Amino acid sequence: MKSWKREPVKRVLQLFGAGIKSMHKRLLLGLALGWIAIVFALLVSTWFTGQRQIREVNDNHLKYEATLIAERVENDLSLRLDALQRLGRTLDPSMVDNPAYLNAKLEQNVLLGMVDTLVVINAQGRIVSGSPYQPKMYGVDVSDRTYFQFQRQVGRPYVSEPFINRVTQSPVVMLAVPLRDGGGEFIGMVGGVVNILNGSLFDRLRRIRIGDEGYAIIATASGRILVHPNSSWIFKSAPSAEQNPWLDLALSGWEGTALGPTANGDIALQAYEQVWLANWVVGVFLPRDQAYAPLEWFVRHLWLVGGVTVLVMLALLWWLLNQALRPLQSLERQIEAVGEGHRDFVAVDTRALEIQRVADTFNRVAQSRRDAESRLHDRQAFLDAVLASSPVGMFVYGLDGEIRYVNPAMVEMTGYSLEQFRSRGHAERAHPDDRDDVADLWRSSLSSGRDFQRQYRYLKANGEVIWVESHATLVRMESGAPLGFVGTLKDITEHQQVAALQRWEAEHDPLTGLLNRRGFERRLDEALADWLKGRVVAALILFDLDHFKPINDEGGHALGDEMLKMIADAIGTKVRKSDFLARYGGDEFAVLMPGCGLEQARQTAEALRRAVEALSVEHAGKRYSVTLSLGVTDLQDDDSDSDHPMRRADQASYLAKEQGRNCIVVTDT
Repeated sequence: MKSWKREPVKRVLQLFGAGIKSMHKRLLLGLALGWIAIVFALLVSTWFTGQRQIREVNDNHLKYEATLIAERVENDLSLRLDALQRLGRTLDPSMVDNPAYLNAKLEQNVLLGMVDTLVVINAQGRIVSGSPYQPKMYGVDVSDRTYFQFQRQVGRPYVSEPFINRVTQSPVVMLAVPLRDGGGEFIGMVGGVVNILNGSLFDRLRRIRIGDEGYAIIATASGRILVHPNSSWIFKSAPSAEQNPWLDLALSGWEGTALGPTANGDIALQAYEQVWLANWVVGVFLPRDQAYAPLEWFVRHLWLVGGVTVLVMLALLWWLLNQALRPLQSLERQIEAVGEGHRDFVAVDTRALEIQRVADTFNRVAQSRRDAESRLHDRQAFLDAVLASSPVGMFVYGLDGEIRYVNPAMVEMTGYSLEQFRSRGHAERAHPDDRDDVADLWRSSLSSGRDFQRQYRYLKANGEVIWVESHATLVRMESGAPLGFVGTLKDITEHQQVAALQRWEAEHDPLTGLLNRRGFERRLDEALADWLKGRVVAALILFDLDHFKPINDEGGHALGDEMLKMIADAIGTKVRKSDFLARYGGDEFAVLMPGCGLEQARQTAEALRRAVEALSVEHAGKRYSVTLSLGVTDLQDDDSDSDHPMRRADQASYLAKEQGRNCIVVTDT
């Protein structure tokens, strides 16, 4: 009988003996790994938190710098254009073709310190005077230049696209204002030529630096570089969308901050602002390495402190474990005595809970089947606790499609109890627009055993609609027989909202909420594709504002912005819900009317004209109002791309201005 008792005891003794031999090292290793994990988690958390905070601070700083530069450029251009207008008003209209008179006027003008060259061009497009004196420029024909054609047709201050000066063969920008006689007829223009490479306007902008390696650039909306710290980039085409997608987006009218590649392949923080007066873009860049350098220095020192801390803690833990595990020697002797039959159980007098548990476990070796069932129950309770503590919604379905279990996280997320889920299927809680697809996929998973995975809108108990991601997997026994489905439900509403907001901001004007140039051109391309493929008609209305400049000049940009928002609200009520309304440029708007002919478009244009004509704003006791010069056209058979109808509508808008403004010109050719 005594021998029968000793055999299992010896086996237990051997198992405990093997465990005791390595327990000290295992505990020390476990604690060491725990400390290392904590230090590592703190360092990683510090790194990512620091990155986010540094990104926010630098984004705000770069946005501020870009805004300051854009406002400075806007003010510089406005100052020069105003000075050119004042100069034009001092010239005698009858002396426009008199070089001696004009030379005398130009040489004594203060504008010579603000531009590189002053020129006067007659109505035929020939340069009749210039200062400083350059004999080669006299008589040069510039009638084919865009800035001259713009002055002759539109007749308002204008900042040209960069071009090569025919006299100096250097890249320049022309600031132009019209000249008119007493009857309002166009008799020429006054221009200020600004050299891009060494002109006074751009020279100080090239010297702007952000920190040690940050810099600013200015580019035209057409993609031509005007200002860059690397002179080889000046007058070159801007990097492609593949090289710098954010700059490409900014050239279409977008403003904001981003982190992305530059033309040389480096990653940099970037901020963009528009200079609407000249249709230019200001970009400010700060290399990522420079932005994150202080954080890298801080984290490196944290690594050093963390390493020293781990080493000190390991030494301390080694000593503490030696002291704490001394009761194990007593336990070993008692287990040996039990194995030899001298004791029936072990009793260790220690405050070490773990060692006491080992002794208690040893004493329970011979317990009955009831104890085993109790342990099984404890295991099930532990599993329930794990499911209950999960932050992710979890559910269990039977093969018959009936729900068996939902954890507290899912109840809290959806607002439904287990009884409510049983009364109405999980898929039936989906949004009505998604319900059929979700139900079909769920039935397919039940019948085939394939995973169910889907993102869809979900109706909570309080009526709120959220976006969720659901994933359910078939669970099988060891024999391969299916048991049911276990799945998760996660709330992804914030992710969906952020993605939708980014898509909206990329194609909309932040001031008016209308489509921007990029968003409008994409929809025009789609309408043209529908026309070429299926002959789906569409009409186009293009207009800009008459008499808008005095509002900005006299009332300020805030008053101008107020008028633009009033105009956007007013014209938004005059178009159909299916029409696309856009702020195409600074004071230029466009309307695309799918499925609409010329006559209906003309009627809509008339409604727009009347709506805007009735608007006004007041500043300093003076009331300001604007009118519209509208060009209307439709899609034609020979429209191979969207530029064709846009040019027709633009030309019609110019004709409307020439006919006295506040009118409509309809063209189908």
